Amino acid sequence: MSSLRLHGLADLPLVEPGDDLAEILAGALRRGAFELQAGDVLVVCQKIVSKSEGRYVLLEDVTPGTRARELAGITGKDPRLVELVLAESDEVLRADTGRLIVSHKLGFVVANAAIDQSNVSQEDGERVLLLPEDPDASARALREGLRARLGLSLGVIVNDSFGRAWRNGVIGTAIGLAGLPAIYDLVGRLDIFGRAMQTTQTAFADEIASAASLVMGQTDSGIPAVLVSGLSYEPAEHSAAELIRPKTQDLFR
Repeated sequence: MSSLRLHGLADLPLVEPGDDLAEILAGALRRGAFELQAGDVLVVCQKIVSKSEGRYVLLEDVTPGTRARELAGITGKDPRLVELVLAESDEVLRADTGRLIVSHKLGFVVANAAIDQSNVSQEDGERVLLLPEDPDASARALREGLRARLGLSLGVIVNDSFGRAWRNGVIGTAIGLAGLPAIYDLVGRLDIFGRAMQTTQTAFADEIASAASLVMGQTDSGIPAVLVSGLSYEPAEHSAAELIRPKTQDLFR
């Protein structure tokens, strides 16, 4: 690859529960008159996937338990939100003022179980948005839906913004994918001096998600999907779970 092209899809309607997201995205791609090629990758913001799947919860419907109230006292967070964080998580890793880091039941180590209120309508009460129940399945369904409507196979990544160990700031991260590799394992390949690589793996799907996030923005840009063209890869059925370091290999846990 010597160059990539990233095209933001900015004319999507607000997505509501039950909407046919594949149809919405296919319509935006048709209107954009892109010269689509098999193997192009569509990076889709987690929010519109979760919204289409109805992953909303009204905080007024949540009753916090003892543990949630205890952690709310430590973190200063709404105990109802903390209760949802616990319900979405397998383990609380750190709790401090303003911070609640957990191991999500999908395997991600993330703040607040990636539960979000930004860009979520509050017109019918205080609502929060959860991650899709199975982001890889969501990506596969979108890929199949787009193939049926467009007549070619795109890679699909479901993208969210996560923080990272040792680094400040959030970055686009692949939490679900279909039709492309998650990781390229370079172990055994030779460098320019003929030395075999010993440990290097590249998080291919995360790199694409991060690039797309530059176009999506983080607040009010209104670009929930990005078409990435010019990638070189062998289509394959992989899972975003491959990007999660096993706990047995995590020296910090």
